[in-house]
Amino acid sequence: MGLHKIIKIIALLLSVVGIVFFVMILSAGDKAIAAGESGGTVNGALYTAYIIFGLVLAAVLIFVLKGVFAGDIKKTLITVGAFLAIVLIGYVMASGNTEGLPLVDNQPVTESTSKWVGTGLNTFYILALLAIGAMILSGLKRVAK
Repeated sequence: MGLHKIIKIIALLLSVVGIVFFVMILSAGDKAIAAGESGGTVNGALYTAYIIFGLVLAAVLIFVLKGVFAGDIKKTLITVGAFLAIVLIGYVMASGNTEGLPLVDNQPVTESTSKWVGTGLNTFYILALLAIGAMILSGLKRVAK
């Protein structure tokens, strides 16, 4: 049996398990879930999601590493370096200000946490602008031809 068939069978089984837990959660209702009466159902759905996330993450890592070693490592390192430079720019732009932030688990948000959240947001904004710019540039080049 090929790897493709095995992956399809595993995906089908996990999908069925996810659907079963979804239906169980829907049938339990919001009040039962909020009261903690159906914790096993919610936990089962979460464990299914964790398993799926782990499998997807492992597959991505395997195929990325396979592609890196089969392809041009220089281009890959340049791309990773550019991404890290964007993250560094996002970190420098982040403030770390905690004024007016709500408590998390009855603890104030630390400056470090605020700085890293700001870094993530800034990095997202920069990457989104680059993606939009690349789409516009691609469209303009296509129109020019």
